[in-house]
Amino acid sequence: MVGRKALRTATPLASARRIVVKVGSALLVEGDSGRLNRTWLKALLADLLRLRRRGQQVLLVSSGAVALGRRPLDLTPGPLRLPESQAAAAVGQIRLAHAYKELLEEAGVTVAQVLLTLEDSEQRTRYLNARATLEALLKVGALPVINENDTVATAELRYGDNDRLAARVAQMTSADCLVLLSDVEGLFTADPNRDPKACFVERVLQITPEIEAMAGRASSTHGSGGMATKIAAARFALSAGCHMCIASGHPRHPLRRIESGARCTWFIPASTPLAARKQWIAGTLRPAGALHIDAGALRALRSGKSLLPAGVTRTLGRFDSGDTVSVIAPDGAEVARGIAAYSDDDAARILGRQSSEIESLLGFRGPDELIHRDDLVILPHERGPALPETAAPAVPDQSGPALSGAV
Repeated sequence: MVGRKALRTATPLASARRIVVKVGSALLVEGDSGRLNRTWLKALLADLLRLRRRGQQVLLVSSGAVALGRRPLDLTPGPLRLPESQAAAAVGQIRLAHAYKELLEEAGVTVAQVLLTLEDSEQRTRYLNARATLEALLKVGALPVINENDTVATAELRYGDNDRLAARVAQMTSADCLVLLSDVEGLFTADPNRDPKACFVERVLQITPEIEAMAGRASSTHGSGGMATKIAAARFALSAGCHMCIASGHPRHPLRRIESGARCTWFIPASTPLAARKQWIAGTLRPAGALHIDAGALRALRSGKSLLPAGVTRTLGRFDSGDTVSVIAPDGAEVARGIAAYSDDDAARILGRQSSEIESLLGFRGPDELIHRDDLVILPHERGPALPETAAPAVPDQSGPALSGAV
């Protein structure tokens, strides 16, 4: 579904709690010189710092490593072979990271470099580790700068562009808003360079075959993504309850311009990130095990609280941290479902105990909750006993939690 009327309320960028901003190579690199466009980058970082000052959390997905590494290695223009691309990334990434560190630390902001591969969002353990790292960085006030790990990613395992990587990061972190800054100002009904009748699309409510047909090819000499990759990113973002914007990043202060009404395309989700995540937990995952709780814990869950070890009476089945488990009431009915913060072995050692005792019992400091309320869904009706008492459940393949589209 497409809307052509301008948004008349404050942009999702202004109201978002957590924002992912993606910057394309064509914006960071000055034309054919292969040099970093520091003037433009300073203006962008000023925008990011303004968002942080008003209490919003920001993650930056930055292309540019390969483009910045070509000139020092004297690589000729045009497509690179995979080993050449990896070599250029190795050289360019250190230059890119240094620029971010220098400019952000001038403003008193700690910058963190995070390099991801496709496997980091599709292999469950690595996905959970990456998500925990990003959450920890945001909690302590650092600004994560994320890029694909081009130096080790193979042709078969690459995201292929940072549009889709940014959408994966938005999913991973339950971001409210994703902004793709590029060398195009948004989505057109056709390629405006070829079709003078092409119309600009200001709002998209659903990714339909009509929308997908509007995608064109990449026009940048530096970037690897085109409109098709942005539409693919929008599909991921919308399924995760995240607003997404495609906007031109060429003018200085591009985020401020978006909030001031500059022309861009907004993709509007049907739900919030938390609602999409809970729908995914409730409806698309088979439990790997179960936690039995007492009456006090049941009352706490129904009042919107997390599940603490003190209210758990026993565990059932084999599960790891990050697996989905059923929550079983004293009468044997499945009353909730959530993502366990501990494995079944660790859960068994801390059940019935206070959260303050976890570190002494396990030898490490973990979460206070067995299931955090953001990872827990109260089921709308009783489903009866969720798991047989006599056999441990089969553990399903949950190697790719991000593939569900809402995590």
